[in-house]
Amino acid sequence: MVFWEGYVSDGVMGTFAPIVVYWVYGGFYQLLPPLDNYRLHTRREEEEENLVSLSDVVKSVLLQQLVQAIVSLFMLTLEANGSGVIEQPSLPIQIMQIIVAMFVLDTCQYFVHRYMHQNKFLYRHVHSQHHRLIVPYAIGALYNHPLEGLLDILGGAISYLVSGMTARTAVVFFCFTVIKAIDDHCGLWLPGNLFHLFFENNTAYHDIHHQLQGFKYNYSQPFFPIWDKLLGTFMPYRLVKRPEGGFEARPAKETVQKS
Repeated sequence: MVFWEGYVSDGVMGTFAPIVVYWVYGGFYQLLPPLDNYRLHTRREEEEENLVSLSDVVKSVLLQQLVQAIVSLFMLTLEANGSGVIEQPSLPIQIMQIIVAMFVLDTCQYFVHRYMHQNKFLYRHVHSQHHRLIVPYAIGALYNHPLEGLLDILGGAISYLVSGMTARTAVVFFCFTVIKAIDDHCGLWLPGNLFHLFFENNTAYHDIHHQLQGFKYNYSQPFFPIWDKLLGTFMPYRLVKRPEGGFEARPAKETVQKS
């Protein structure tokens, strides 16, 4: 029994809950006070270095979420149109399905993301849009070219299908994925952040990728750096305190692997 049962279907919830979570959680970060002592980049760097306005970022994300909603609604409601009532698996099976989906999504994201960087045409005309946010921030997590956004959506669909999860389990998985992606782009190193404790692939890890020296490293997202480590594109980070406050994520150059 879940709180939305009897009000909306699992398919509808799985479609729209991640979108609502994106704007609520991303908006929370966006509305925080400056928190200069926890920022990975100064506010001046964010204002001067980013090549796209906040309004354009919002428009682009909304467009991607429109496509996401169409694909998700079709995919997740197929389950409801099947024969009989879908039996929800036990909690251990659901957890295993989510773990499988995490690895499948990471695999899709890594190889698409890496190829976007290696293919000059695709980088110039598609992926470079995301890197217009040289200093990432929370609601820019899904700021992508529409083609790349579609590929990300297909990666999510593949992870859902391969894992065998139900639409109800998918609500949890996709909401968690959205929260993790936002946290990776938030630009803040807040004390007690559980993502920083349990995930090596985190805010600082992804910030390295947005830097010039990390441009061809740290492709993995959103969960684990496994593919980076296996294929030689892993660049670990170290945090350095800035004299004026806050932190800077720097490559730990002595342990960088060669790609």
